[in-house]
Amino acid sequence: MAAVTLQDVAVRAGVSQATASRVLNGSARIPGEGVADRVRAAARELGYVPNAQAQALARSSTGLLGLIVHDIADPYFSSIVRGVQTAARTARKQVLLASTDRDFDIEREAVSTFIAHRADAIVLAGSRQSGDLDRDIETEFGRYRDNGGRVVVIGQPLAFGGAVEPENHLGAAQLAEALVKSGHTQFAVIGGPANIRTAVDRRNGFVEALGRRGLTPLVEVSGDFTRDGGYSAARRLAGALQLSPGARGEPVCVFAVTDVMAIGAIAAWRELGLSVPDDVGIAGFDDIPTLRDHTPALTTVVLPLQDIGVRAVELALRTDADCDDLRERIPGRVVLRDSTRLP
Repeated sequence: MAAVTLQDVAVRAGVSQATASRVLNGSARIPGEGVADRVRAAARELGYVPNAQAQALARSSTGLLGLIVHDIADPYFSSIVRGVQTAARTARKQVLLASTDRDFDIEREAVSTFIAHRADAIVLAGSRQSGDLDRDIETEFGRYRDNGGRVVVIGQPLAFGGAVEPENHLGAAQLAEALVKSGHTQFAVIGGPANIRTAVDRRNGFVEALGRRGLTPLVEVSGDFTRDGGYSAARRLAGALQLSPGARGEPVCVFAVTDVMAIGAIAAWRELGLSVPDDVGIAGFDDIPTLRDHTPALTTVVLPLQDIGVRAVELALRTDADCDDLRERIPGRVVLRDSTRLP
């Protein structure tokens, strides 16, 4: 059976095709209620399905919001996604989601696809990478913005567009200060990839704060921004520090630049017979939801992840001209828990 066309609806309702289009595609120019009712009734009777592209042209809006994250399996990003979806639902927008696995070619393809679908706005969530990769994205976004698109980054800002930026450097510094005040004097660091700015900012904030206290990490290792990355790095760190179960003396306190990496580290040390915090302490960053069920409870820097997602959408959908490049910094909050020495 052939699909029902807009012309079929117009004939049934006794109106022109242009009038039927204005009623069904959401144009601001809607005819009188009697005419509109006849068109809608005809569409229901015939089973007409409106064309989304035609609706977008009529409304000058597709009602779509593009969201790009590095890893949807990471609780950090899934929490942000939940906030984005909540805010988009309130704004009557549908979310198009892409997860890139930190592949910047995939990220660029996702941006191009969302632009081709004429998304009203695009939110790019995740740490930025300096160099040609970001410049390519900025070029793509430049054309998009010239055609009325809105861009918001969660993380380090691009050269233009809005941004919701967690205070990674400051939060890590405050964590270091709190750990020193609670009695720790020996530290080590599990960092992330050197080309990921979030990892660098958190590592630098922590190490620089220790330096102001006259302290230096005993060992620094790095791994991928994943549970397995933290697991692998923790095993190497244990070997470098020659950690052993039940050793005497103050346990080293390790800072992992994400909670996910910290969870992987604890798993690695447990396999080696090491107890947290008796043999080694650890702190993370983010306060991901899965920590609620984790033992020992993890010391961390709390970020309001869902609120960050909500705020990014609110910035992306603002229409006042002076907010195109508005940038907001989101502070973290240090929470000391059982994985480190409590004061």
